[in-house]
Amino acid sequence: MADVSTISATPRGGVGKGAARTARRNGMVPGMIYGNRLEPVMINVERPILDRELGQAGFFIRLVDIEVDGEKHRVLPREVQFHPVTDAPLHIDFLRFSADRKLSVAVPVRFLNEDESPGLKRGGVLNIVRHEVEVQCTADNIPNEFEIDVTGLDIGDAMHASAISLPEGVAFTITDRDFTVATIAAPTVMAADEEEEEEVEGEEGAEEGAEGAEEGDDGEASGDTAPSGDGE
Repeated sequence: MADVSTISATPRGGVGKGAARTARRNGMVPGMIYGNRLEPVMINVERPILDRELGQAGFFIRLVDIEVDGEKHRVLPREVQFHPVTDAPLHIDFLRFSADRKLSVAVPVRFLNEDESPGLKRGGVLNIVRHEVEVQCTADNIPNEFEIDVTGLDIGDAMHASAISLPEGVAFTITDRDFTVATIAAPTVMAADEEEEEEVEGEEGAEEGAEGAEEGDDGEASGDTAPSGDGE
C-alpha cells in the first residue's frame, strides 16, 4: 500500500442540486463521506486539489484521509461523476474505511521484461485482454498493481490469472476459471505478408495452368492443319 494522503475539505451547508451548483461556481466539487452505519458527511473539495489526486495513478485503490474541520475521516474513493462534455468532476463519493469490510476493486496489471520475450522480439504484439484485474480484499490490503513476467513467452502463448501472485488476504473476484489476462499475438504485418505470398503463389499457379492449356491448344491446331500431300 502507498502512503495515505490527506485531502482538505469543507462542510457543505446545504443539500440538493442548488447547493451543488453553488459549490461548483465557487471552484469546489461537492462530495459525500458515507459508510460504517454513520451519518453521511456532506463536503466540498477544492477543484485543483481533486484534479491533482485524480491525476495520480491508483486513485481508486488508495486510502485517503479527508480532513474536515480538524477531524480526519479515513476513506476510500468509490465513485466520481464527470461532466459528459468537459470531463470536469461534478461529484465524488468516499467510503469510510473499515478494517473487516471486503471490497471489490480493480487493480492495474504491469508486464515485465518484454525485451526477454522471443515472441515480442520477433515482432509479436502484446495483446492485453485485461488492463486491470478485479479482486476482493480489505481496503488496507489493496495491492498497488500486479506484475506479470513475459520472459521466454513466444507467439501464441497466453498469460492467465494463475501467473499473478496474490498477497495474503487478496482473492480474485472471478473464481470459476483461470481467465486470460494477455496473449502474445502474431504481428498483423506478418499475417498480411503471408496472405500476399499465398495470393502470389496462387496467381503463379493459375498462370502456369493457363500456359499449359495454351500449349495444348496449339498442338491440337497444328494437327488439324497438317498437310496430307503424301496421300494425294
